[in-house]
Amino acid sequence: MTANEHLSADALRAILDRQRSAYLGSEPWSAEQRIELIDRAIGLLVDHQDAIVDALATDFGHRSHDFSRIYDVLGPLASLKYAKANLAEWMKPDPRPSNRGEAWVQYQPLGVVGILTAWNFPAVMVFSGLADALAAGNRVMVKVSEHNPQTSALLARLFADAYPQGEVVVVTGGADVGQAFCSLPFDHLLFTGATSIGRQVMRAAAENLVPVTLELGGKSPTILSRSADFASAVTKIMTAKLHNAGQICLAPDYVLVPEERLADFVEAAREVTARLFPTLRDNPDYTSVINARHFGRLHGYLEEARASGVELVELNPAGENFANQPFHKMVPTLLIDPADHLQVMQDEIFGPLLPIKTYRTLDEAVAYINARPRPLGLYYFGEDAAEEALVLRRTCSGGVTINDALKHAGVETMPFGGVGASGMGCYHGFDGFKTFSHAKSVLRAADGLDLMRPPYVEQTRQFVRSLIKH
Repeated sequence: MTANEHLSADALRAILDRQRSAYLGSEPWSAEQRIELIDRAIGLLVDHQDAIVDALATDFGHRSHDFSRIYDVLGPLASLKYAKANLAEWMKPDPRPSNRGEAWVQYQPLGVVGILTAWNFPAVMVFSGLADALAAGNRVMVKVSEHNPQTSALLARLFADAYPQGEVVVVTGGADVGQAFCSLPFDHLLFTGATSIGRQVMRAAAENLVPVTLELGGKSPTILSRSADFASAVTKIMTAKLHNAGQICLAPDYVLVPEERLADFVEAAREVTARLFPTLRDNPDYTSVINARHFGRLHGYLEEARASGVELVELNPAGENFANQPFHKMVPTLLIDPADHLQVMQDEIFGPLLPIKTYRTLDEAVAYINARPRPLGLYYFGEDAAEEALVLRRTCSGGVTINDALKHAGVETMPFGGVGASGMGCYHGFDGFKTFSHAKSVLRAADGLDLMRPPYVEQTRQFVRSLIKH
């Protein structure tokens, strides 16, 4: 089998069987063995960082090399190093109080973990998921996205050279391979992608009662409070939105702005964009939309909004013409108060389009968020402690960053995941270790009176009655 061969369902099952046999046929990996496995992954990122960055740029048509190195190399490298530094501590038995003897929880590898990744941050998803799964002592199969053919083929080759099939395998292929992959009887399946695909993944996994962790995204709202440092907030919002040209599951998907600050927000967004990207078309820092299909989808949102009378504000500092470009770069565009029935307000945008909605009171903004599916991320910009507490108390999202955007996902000590339509379960750090482990309860029973053992004499009855009280 070559590293980038598209595999049949039978071939995928053969790999899974080989990994499960390897797992069952040997002692669980020690901390030292797990560290060595993680060190190999660290080596792949460090030694092949230029190839990974180049492959990503090729797949996107254009993607900022610096951005890729920060997010798709340095980011997962931090995850791997954090797991490596802490896994020995995580593996220790967790003692629990008990009046029936010595009790503890023992974390045990599940066996074989499947990881199904999306195209927007392929190295992040492969290596970060791998960090948690290997820290927990599992064998791992990874299906990478067909929308990153160069990056996916590169990762498949690199992993084939670094790991035998009984340890880690990366497979490529289209939707048919993805469907077969999701149908395998893994011990756990981690999927990152769209909510619509997440439903299919969960349906396929259910046939084998495979537990799933779904990181799905959604329309992450941003609340700009009247109490916020306005200039700082708009800078951070636009920076987060234009990272990867908005192709981030946690990107601000719409902004709720006080109605009297709408014009100020638009003007500030113009200034920030011009400062970040004085030019766009040939700017090496500004990323292209991944492919023609998503480019057309995003333009479809704009066409529908324009036809319905929505004001569109293009943030094109140099007034460049994007016709006949060799890639799929888009002009960042603000959509002013689009109606809720428009597709741009129904779908996760995943591009450099930012709807702006206005509100009069914070309660109104919170009610607007709560009337929609629960998002993966939520962002509050403000200095009002009572408002902040209200937002945290009354909204439900996968995670929250206060006075910035995206950044909670990079804190390895916190769980990362969605809720409701934005996903289920979590990973990263110790929470990822637990996700990919079985928490086995163990009791070393103490000798003493056994109330459950007959015959039930009067002395036992009296003792039981003495315990049943307020």
